[in-house]
Formats: sequence, structure tokens, C-alpha cells
Amino acid sequence: MRTRWPDPRNPRLSVSVVFVAVMFMTIMDSTVVNVALPTLRREFGVSTASVSAVVTSYLVAVAVVMPASGWLGDRAGGKRVLAWALALFTAASAACGAATSLPELVACRAVQGAGTGVLIPVGMAMLYRTFPQAERIRATRLLMVPTLLAPATGPVLGGAIVDGLSWRWIFYVNVPVGVAALAFGAAFLPQHREHAAGRFDLPGFVLAGLGFPLVMYAFNAGPDDGWAAPGILAAIVAGLVLLAAFTLVEVRTPEPMLDLRILANPLFRAANLQTVAGSAGFIGILFLVPLFLQNGLGYSALHSGLSTFPEALGGMAGIQTSSRLYRRVGPRRLMVGGLLAAAVPISLMAALGPADVGWAMPVLMFGTGMFFGFSMAPAQTAALAAISVAQTGRATTLFNVQRQVGQAIGVAVLATVLAAARPVPPDLGGYHLAFGVAAVAMLGGAVIASRVRDADAAVTMAAPAGPAPAGSAPAGSAPAGSAPAGSAPAGSAPAGSASVGSASVGSASAGSASAGSASAGSASAATGL
Repeated sequence: MRTRWPDPRNPRLSVSVVFVAVMFMTIMDSTVVNVALPTLRREFGVSTASVSAVVTSYLVAVAVVMPASGWLGDRAGGKRVLAWALALFTAASAACGAATSLPELVACRAVQGAGTGVLIPVGMAMLYRTFPQAERIRATRLLMVPTLLAPATGPVLGGAIVDGLSWRWIFYVNVPVGVAALAFGAAFLPQHREHAAGRFDLPGFVLAGLGFPLVMYAFNAGPDDGWAAPGILAAIVAGLVLLAAFTLVEVRTPEPMLDLRILANPLFRAANLQTVAGSAGFIGILFLVPLFLQNGLGYSALHSGLSTFPEALGGMAGIQTSSRLYRRVGPRRLMVGGLLAAAVPISLMAALGPADVGWAMPVLMFGTGMFFGFSMAPAQTAALAAISVAQTGRATTLFNVQRQVGQAIGVAVLATVLAAARPVPPDLGGYHLAFGVAAVAMLGGAVIASRVRDADAAVTMAAPAGPAPAGSAPAGSAPAGSAPAGSAPAGSAPAGSASVGSASVGSASAGSASAGSASAGSASAATGL
């Protein structure tokens, strides 16, 4: 009996393979780089503040480019834009590995960030356009695997690479993955272009391109420099003024870069806000636990990474469970229950000490990952339930921008708590307080999730149709100029609503912060989802 291999021409398979590879590579890159910061500081003979530019340049580039990614994907087509961005990221990775000075490395990291800012939203839009509404939970299950696995794997792999090979290989390792994904995508990704993207929103791009980086810089540097420092205050005020102007421009522009009107959809709004709160707590924990173990208890980087890795295993278990319960239970109870449950192990972390942390932390990290994954898969599926195929590119862009801001806020808040408490071993009170704050973020997300109505997401809870034949148009997509079944025509709002939208930001390694404090380079873009 001959073995039947999956047909790579099947759009669901080809898009899934490329997007999972892209997500894993970009998020892994961020967490691995954090581990290497102390080595880079010694290699180039610079200060901690100077080497943090390796992270900051990446964050700023992501923040500048990401808001425009939805327009780019609609304008040039998802396959073409994804290929350009993947080639850019891969080439920049090779250039980072070959860098001979810190300024050269910082410049190449900025190019990497520009590629990431396009890869994640455009890839996510392609994934959700390929799967019909009734199979979106399956697509989300694929999406969440690299989002949860990469941040936990990064510190372990990064430590092994830096110690066993060279810091250059944390960048070189991206090259074969990027080349393979690019070749596979060129051969098998379907050509797909939505309705005309319209004119480029230059005022919106300029305002967002200035406002978002200033706010991200303030979140990244504020805990170390102090929120009252003149540079931080100036960045916050200028960034918020620019973003306020950006909001006014976008709601009045017929063809905005970020369609903020989609936030009028109550399901999209609630799912987004609960993702912001949940991601703040979750990424905050991935930032906090290595600091607690290494700076507070004296663990090695490898031991710390192994203690946090069970989060990835728990996350995948949670995704598998919630995706199978989704159609019967609905998103609301899964989202609320997952975040409420995630707050429990995080709260218990606040009671850990030297005597019990060795066995308890891996168990609690497993539980945190499992319950967070339990909540996030339904949230991402429900968020786009009332969004038309034509709006998916802009909606996924807005979704990722908001999630990135939430992750940055989570890291900044917990880093500020640590900076204010200044815990010095054996005093662990500052870390325990920060764990409590992260648990509160999870509870806040559960309160927001309680506003979701299962009836609004009914289309994603329907039984899936049979598989599409190989080489056919992506399921759930529509030809340009037409609307998908059950959705509003192009240019109109979804039924009952109006129309909006690294890394993962905030992944951190313990090696990137000094004892008792968070360094400016301790948060990075990547993500997730």
C-alpha cells in the first residue's frame, strides 16, 4: 500500500508551513538575541546602555513598518510581500552574523525588524484568508504553536549557541530556515490579492511611524532610566500627542492605514482588549521568571531556561484542548476560564522561595502556559469572526499592533515594579509583588473576555466543510470585487458593526538585565501571537 503524502499545492498546507516557520524564526530570534547581550557587550567593548541598541533598533523598526503592512499586502498581494519580507529578514540575519562593529550590527537589526513588521501581520492575514470561518480554530491552533514554543525555547537554545559556538550563530541559524521557507513559498504559496488597496495613507504612516517608536522606546527604557527622566518624559508626551493626531486622521480618512473603525465591532474590540491584557501578563511572566531565578536565586542561564520551558509544553496542551472544545463550548467561557485559571499559578509564584522553587516553578510554568493557550486560541479565532475577507489584512495588522503594545506595557510595568522595589537577595519581595501584578493583568483580561457574546462568533463554531482540492483557491477567500459568504461586501462594515486591526515584544532573558533591575534591552519584539 502506497503512502499518500500531503500535497504541498494545497493552500492550507503551504500557507501553514510557511507561516509557522516565519513565526517561529522571528520570535525565536528575539529571545535568542537577549541571551547574547552580555556577550555582545564584551565582544564590542561597550556599555550595557550601548548594547541595548541591538534590541531597541529592532523594536523601533517593527513599530514603524507594522502599521503599513496591511496596505502593502493588499496592494501587492500576500505572497509577493511575504516573499520580499522573508528575503529581507534572511539577508539581514546573515549580515548581523557578519557584523564587525556595534553600529553595523544595530543597522542590520533594524533591517531585520522591518522584515518582521511585515512578516507577522501579512502571514497571519494569509492564514486566516486561506481557512474558512468554520475552520479558523484549526488555523489558530497552528498560529499559537510558535507563539508559545519559541519564547520558551529561545533562552535554552541561545545559551547553548552562545556558549558552544559563537554569538554570530544566533543570527546565522536563521539563514537556512529562511531560505527553505522562501523556496517552499515561491513554489507552493497561492497567488492571492484582495480588493484594491486604495491610496497610501501618508499622513497616517508618518504619524504612526513617529508616535509608535517613541512610545515603544519609553516603555523599553523607562524602567531603567526612570519615568521622570527628561528623555523618557519627552518621548512619552511626544509619542502620545502624535498617536492622538494619528487617531484623528485615521477615523476621518476614507482609506486609512489602520482602520480604527473596525473597533466599533464589539466582538473584535473585546477579543483584542482581552488579548492585550492577557499578553501583558503572559509576556511579563516570561520576562520576570528568568530574572527571579537568576538574579534572585542565583540559577544559571541554562537552569533558568529549563525551568521556564514547561510553559511551551503546557501551552500546546491548552491549545489542543481548547480548539477541540471551541465548537461545543464557545469562545466566551474558554477565554474567561483560561485567564482566570492562569492567574492561579502566577499568584502561587509569589509564594515561592529557595526551598520549593526547584520543583514548583516548572509545574507552575506548565500551568500558566496551558491556561493561557486555553484562552488565546479562542480569542484569536473569535476576533475575526465578523471581519470580511477584504478587511482581514487591515484587521490582523491592527490586532498585532495592539498585542505588541500590550506586551510592551506588561514588561514595562513589571520592570518598573522591580526597579522601585530593588530586591536584593535574599529579599525576594519585589519579585513576589511583580508576580501579583501579572496575575492582576490576567484577571483584567478575564473581565474583558466576559463581554464576548458567543452568538457573534457563531460562524466560527459551525461544522467545517470537506477539504478543498489541491491547487484550488484558498478556502474562504473570494475573488477581487466580491464578498465571502456570510460577510459584508468590500468596503462595508461586517454585519452589525463598523470596521479596525515581537518577537513578540517583551520576551526577555535573564542575561539581559543586571541584578535586581531590568535593562533597557530586556524586552524585544517578536510573536505572537
